Amino acid sequence: MKDNFSSKSANYKKFRPGYPSEVYEFIKSKLGSFEYAWDCGTGNGQVAGELAKFFDRVEATDISENQLKNAIQTPAISYSIQPAEKTNFKKDQFDLIICAQAVHWFDFDRFYTEVKRCLKPNGLLVLMGYGLFTSNPETNRVIAEFYEKTIGPYWDAERKYLDEKYQNIPFPFTEIKTPEFHQIYDWNIEHLLGYLRTWSAVKHYKNKHNEDPVALIEDSLRETFGNKNKVVFPILFRMGKIESST
Repeated sequence: MKDNFSSKSANYKKFRPGYPSEVYEFIKSKLGSFEYAWDCGTGNGQVAGELAKFFDRVEATDISENQLKNAIQTPAISYSIQPAEKTNFKKDQFDLIICAQAVHWFDFDRFYTEVKRCLKPNGLLVLMGYGLFTSNPETNRVIAEFYEKTIGPYWDAERKYLDEKYQNIPFPFTEIKTPEFHQIYDWNIEHLLGYLRTWSAVKHYKNKHNEDPVALIEDSLRETFGNKNKVVFPILFRMGKIESST
């Protein structure tokens, strides 16, 4: 599992989008028990904080100590530094295992082996994420050029799984059909620029060239996006149960 997000973890917490309440309501509707959840690759604890509202106990893991230092704190959440592929959790411990914007960094086979070990019979695995946002047409054109050409060569290979909406990752589970969800915000321009600077490819570009690539499009974004505008994130969402052996 790669760690691209330990640096400037506070910015990650401040600028990254969340998930709509409808997503959590849908998850709740498919659960039979609310005792234990595991938020794997928790980052700043954003999802763990939501799960803590309806689970007795949430175990939240990440390999980034800096991310966990900036994580949401609530009594129901226990944070630990553990890789997704090997944990100290008990067999059949969790009613829900969830990964948000993280599974594409994992070793799929080893992670799924751990899921099958730790997930209760009839428990749920949920993989979530969000794709490239859209805004007004002029802003979309600026972002597309930036995303594909300026920083395109600096994306990690795993980014393709997000671009493919998680549809081409292995998923050895009995899949549950899920509806489409979107997260919609009214962001000001400073939030948009802050969000772009959390992108891993932006960090890779900056490390190589000692130059902030977002600065190259800042004037264009201020012109096309304006002071405030709408951004829409498509939510990537797959849900499944362990395949029956019968």
